[in-house]
Amino acid sequence: MKLITSRQTSPVPPQIESARQRLERWRRNRKHRSPIPEELWASAAELARRYGLAKTARALRLDYYSLKERIEASGRAISREANARPAFVELVAQASAAISECTVELEDPTGARMRIHLKGPAVPDLARLSDSFWRIGR
Repeated sequence: MKLITSRQTSPVPPQIESARQRLERWRRNRKHRSPIPEELWASAAELARRYGLAKTARALRLDYYSLKERIEASGRAISREANARPAFVELVAQASAAISECTVELEDPTGARMRIHLKGPAVPDLARLSDSFWRIGR
């Protein structure tokens, strides 16, 4: 018996598809072995910051490490989505007889810190809170 598997791929966002089409048009019309124009690299780097390096490199048929170097060379630019972070998040606990307490502390490589002190039985969406914290540094 032969087992056939297929890798499921997630749909490509429209922004990556648009960049892919621009790159393909350039590839068809370029002069032999000419380098990719800087504006196409810049677009690919921005998309990689937003959607992920591997996904973007694969969709645009770019070398992973060349794209990674472009991102690192441009610094840790903050994407528009990360820039629109909330200034305040209110956590409302539900009433309950049992009261527990804990503190969650997060620190990123740049030294930015976030401390969440939880008191009571309700557990907020810690994954969502920490995700918004990690996105700030991108």
